[in-house]
Amino acid sequence: MLSFNKPSHIVITCSKRISPFLQLEVTDLGFKIKKVFQTGVELNGTLNDCIWLNLNLRCASQVLYSLKSFSCNGPQQLYDTVAQIQWETIFLKDGYFSVTSTVEHPTINNSLFANVKVKDAIVDRFREKTGERPNSGPHLQSTVVHLFWRNDIAEIFLDTSGETLAKHGYRKIPGAAPMMESLATATLLATKWDRKSAFVNPMCGSSTVAIEAVLLATNRRPGLFRNNYGFKHILGYDEAYYENEKKKLLQQVIDLPGLQVIATDLSQDAINISKINAGAAGVEKLIDFEVGDFEDTEVPKEPGVIYFNPEYGARLGDEKELEETYARIGDFLKKKCKGYTGYIFTGNTNLAKKIGLKANRKIEFYTGKIDCRLLEYELYAGTRN
Repeated sequence: MLSFNKPSHIVITCSKRISPFLQLEVTDLGFKIKKVFQTGVELNGTLNDCIWLNLNLRCASQVLYSLKSFSCNGPQQLYDTVAQIQWETIFLKDGYFSVTSTVEHPTINNSLFANVKVKDAIVDRFREKTGERPNSGPHLQSTVVHLFWRNDIAEIFLDTSGETLAKHGYRKIPGAAPMMESLATATLLATKWDRKSAFVNPMCGSSTVAIEAVLLATNRRPGLFRNNYGFKHILGYDEAYYENEKKKLLQQVIDLPGLQVIATDLSQDAINISKINAGAAGVEKLIDFEVGDFEDTEVPKEPGVIYFNPEYGARLGDEKELEETYARIGDFLKKKCKGYTGYIFTGNTNLAKKIGLKANRKIEFYTGKIDCRLLEYELYAGTRN
């Protein structure tokens, strides 16, 4: 079986434009990063390190532990090399595994074909060595093998996460067009919020941003809300070690009785969904939920951060209607939020112009394939000297 204390190459993936914030997280956990790229970071570490990373990271998607890197110039070479790996010592012969991949090679025009070659190599290895074979399929709830193949270099990883870490596990009802939890956290890390002053989130929807703000401020990690990971299905996994690491998450939680987080929405359904999700995250009592138009939101006197994530408008008619909304948001920020730092997350730069304020920072993100900006506004309390 694999040693969970053997160092190897680790790749932690994330969505585009989030890697600077993932880098910050990984560094804060005490790891030394070897490389940062557009959709992740690279470092060296053990499978036990992978456990700690999975439990703690907010911006990540997958934590991949390398088994073998090799030259590869075609499907047959891929099959032959993968078949040499001692899979019978990595997971159970009567287990279940799935294969995922990222492939850029002229001999492969469909990544599913590469997945099949890896699957066949693993199955044939098991048959040869044990006389039996594990089941395989698409779901990611057991052992997950990942192939990365670009040009003439391929690498086989164990995906120690399984299901993506980008979903933090507490959101029972997503609501309409919800922001991914990992993206919400990344945008919060991009702000100037000190995690102690007021955080106001009008037009909160299902409150992913407000909930993530409280989780961040109180140091509640995603591992508190999830019980299954890819590493649990690797031979050599020590459940006692995992349980001990999970206990540390509870010990890290910070009590902030004076924290003010306010989430408002015009929709009663949105607030009901928000309360359910916040309850699942254990933070419902730490957020003041209110139903009403954003202009009626009570903004605390002591300055903090106010964060909007309004609709972007997918059709022309929608955009025309939203122009007035964006203008009203600008008026609200100018009149009622003096002394605050304002943030508006939007995927529509034309609508952003209707806000009527000059952004001092425009931070780039993606929501899916939509090019987005987190716009930052300093809302001065008096005349600027």
